[in-house]
Amino acid sequence: MPTLYVVATPIGNLEDISLRALRTLREVKLIAAEDTRKTMRLLGAYDIKTHVTSYYEQNKRSKLGYIMGQLEEGDVAIVSEAGVPCISDPGYELIVAASQQGIPVVPIPGASAVTAALSVSGLATDRFTYVGFLPRKSGERRRLLESVASEPGTIVALEAPHRLRQALADIVFVLGDRRVAVCRQLTKMHEEVFRGTVTQAMEYFTGPRGEFTLVIEGCRDKAQPQLTPDVERQLGEMYLSGATAKEAVASVAEQTGLSKKEIYRAWLKLS
Repeated sequence: MPTLYVVATPIGNLEDISLRALRTLREVKLIAAEDTRKTMRLLGAYDIKTHVTSYYEQNKRSKLGYIMGQLEEGDVAIVSEAGVPCISDPGYELIVAASQQGIPVVPIPGASAVTAALSVSGLATDRFTYVGFLPRKSGERRRLLESVASEPGTIVALEAPHRLRQALADIVFVLGDRRVAVCRQLTKMHEEVFRGTVTQAMEYFTGPRGEFTLVIEGCRDKAQPQLTPDVERQLGEMYLSGATAKEAVASVAEQTGLSKKEIYRAWLKLS
């Protein structure tokens, strides 16, 4: 049975492609490419003659039938402009359609701006949230950032150069001046990784150029202590034992981290 191969391609340096990916691109009947010019440049570098058809955001639905028809006759590979297809790139609808037809869908892993940026960020990598490209409008961008504000894991986002400074300003406004790694032109000639706070990044990137991947520190605020039934029960026992308000408030505050004002309000309810 023919197979749909989801092939990762370099995000900059053409040497960042696997031997398996090269073999697959040579052997398939058709390559569905998000950017045919960039794909042809890659194929030319490795003398690959496979036929290429365009498959991008604006034609992905109209082209779906044609590609599915080609899959009836032989293997097809899907590639994005750079990196892994379907990760902020077209491919989802094609993979769903192939799966529904019982066609095997096989990943050919490789370069990814997300994992490349994380690996050099100097921030925690055991847990992260990828939010893709940040919204173009400030209001929508802030709402997205608010949705991940309490996320303890590292946050990864993509951004265009002409919106970088506005995006950094919104990050400070919503998330605070967190640590950040701003990765520019990863794997390319002018690759650069800036590590510091968000405000420091704003001062550094006065005229940003290139493609950016932002790696943002997760929320590090400790959970606020709560006035639980157990704490209220402890206060009640101290009240019945004859402890003074001052003694009880000081003791419970030290044990729980609750504010003395909140504990005292609870104490007053007892009396």
